[in-house]
Amino acid sequence: MEELAQAVDQKEGKYLTFTLADEEYGIGILKVKEIIGMLPVTAVPKTPEFVKGVINLRGKVIPVIDLRLRFAIEARTYSDRTCIIVVEVEGQSGQVLIGIVVDAVSEVLNIASEEIELAPAFGTRLNTDYILGMAKIDGRVKILLDIDRVLSTGEMAQLDALS
Repeated sequence: MEELAQAVDQKEGKYLTFTLADEEYGIGILKVKEIIGMLPVTAVPKTPEFVKGVINLRGKVIPVIDLRLRFAIEARTYSDRTCIIVVEVEGQSGQVLIGIVVDAVSEVLNIASEEIELAPAFGTRLNTDYILGMAKIDGRVKILLDIDRVLSTGEMAQLDALS
């Protein structure tokens, strides 16, 4: 029980929250490098459907994934609120910058440990390792993501090669 409490305590902190479809998500603010509007994305052949391609951000090539497609949420036309969150994730060759396309950025929240619950177990057939926990704020639930685990090791290796 004490280990459980410790695990939740380690998850408290500041999170950048954003929406996908009608759900709210959060990423630890220390993983976020910047938020940019949509830029022209250069498609890269033979990549998974959720990999939109690469962008040139101030001379640096950054792979971009559409989080809607990664989570098997129906694609939709980008709007003026759609943006790219540039995050730093752990790749095979160290830290890698990737862009994630989200419907809209909401706000930065300071989430206390008492507002966080561990991710529910959905059974062995569903992998939820990428969910840090569930934050209960103002009667709503925000899904806190472990952005380092949203992509599998093989998928990260593919993105690593693109950048």
